[in-house]
Formats: sequence, C-alpha cells, structure tokens
Amino acid sequence: MITPFHLAIQVRDIAEAREFYGTKLGLSEGRSDECWIDWNMFGHQVVTHLNPNLGPEGRVVNHCNPVDAKAVPVPHFGVVLTIPDWEALAERCRGFVEEFIIEPYVRFQGEPGEQCTMFFEDPSGNALEFKAFADIEGQLFAT
Repeated sequence: MITPFHLAIQVRDIAEAREFYGTKLGLSEGRSDECWIDWNMFGHQVVTHLNPNLGPEGRVVNHCNPVDAKAVPVPHFGVVLTIPDWEALAERCRGFVEEFIIEPYVRFQGEPGEQCTMFFEDPSGNALEFKAFADIEGQLFAT
C-alpha cells in the first residue's frame, strides 16, 4: 500500500479554490479555516493556503522543461490514476478547463512508461498533471 502524501500550495482566493477543487474537480473537502482548505485528492491530502501576495496578476509563476516534445510546467503536481479513472477525470475536465497546458493524450506511446497525461492550471496558476498507466506498478518507474 502506498501511503498518502501531503502537499500545501498557495492560492490567491479561498472561495475560488473551493469552487475549482471542490465543485469543478469534485474533490471532497476536509478541515478548513478562512485561510486554508484540506482536500482529499484521490486519497492524498492537498491543502490550499491563501497567499494574497502572489506574483504578477495574482498567479504562481511556473517554468517549463521539454518532455516528449511538450513544454511541461515546473513545478507541477497531481496523482497517478487507473486508466478508467483518468478517462473519467479527463472527460470531467473537458467541461470546465478553458485551456489545457497539455491536452489529454498518450505520452511515450509504445515505449517503457507509456502513460496517459494531461496538464492544466488552477485559477491561481498552480500546474496540475494527472496521469495513468495500464500497469501502474510495472510502468511507473520503467526505464
């Protein structure tokens, strides 16, 4: 069994985070206060913390590195899912994500580590990646 991770990220507005992570992504909310919210992200704890002093236009600033001929934002975070769960999430995201950083697709097709992936940002500019493997245990760290 994999133990859950804990990740705390900055957001520019708590109500906006509640709408995005709770209503749109469909994550269940745990404890909260006026400055933070705990989210259950597929069994992992992601906490959105208010930072009213975010960078230009109230957004986290990201850098990009090339992976599979795509510009992958750094930092980013997300969860590895089963393919059926990833497909369901990709369909859900197509209903509210206005612009994907990287549209849902299959990366490293036919190679070790073949995976479904998609990237998009929350309203504060935090980059999220959700990916899936046909065989998570066998492919997650394949070389």
